[in-house]
Amino acid sequence: MRRYFACIAIFVLLFAICVPGCGETEVTVVEQTPETSAVETAGPPVGYRQIMQTEAHEIMQSDEDYIILDVRTQSEFDEVHIPGAICIPNEEIGTDEIPELPDKDQMILVYCRSGRRSKLAAEKLVALGYTNVLEFGGIIDWIWEKEP
Repeated sequence: MRRYFACIAIFVLLFAICVPGCGETEVTVVEQTPETSAVETAGPPVGYRQIMQTEAHEIMQSDEDYIILDVRTQSEFDEVHIPGAICIPNEEIGTDEIPELPDKDQMILVYCRSGRRSKLAAEKLVALGYTNVLEFGGIIDWIWEKEP
């Protein structure tokens, strides 16, 4: 009989511990399009669009009105970069206007080494009012032409 009550007590205790952790998270399901993901969490939109490197390469081949922005350090840029890119290190992007990027509606393709700094830089650019920011990850995955 004691064993029976001990099992029930353990079950009730486990239930009491687990149930409060099952709270609801606010999630909104939206129709999936190329511009959105299948699930969006509540909160402000990120403001930039993350694209695949193949899409970035296609833009570079077909479009003419874009800037390729490398947000790595100048020494990293000097070692290797995508042809036509300009270097503005992520650490230098703040709250001040960026003279090298005067048109806030121009398409800006942002990359770094692995994708971490380019995401941070893209967020900063959007906060500065840039409206057409596309982030495509890092040069370590770039399979097309590079310049030393």
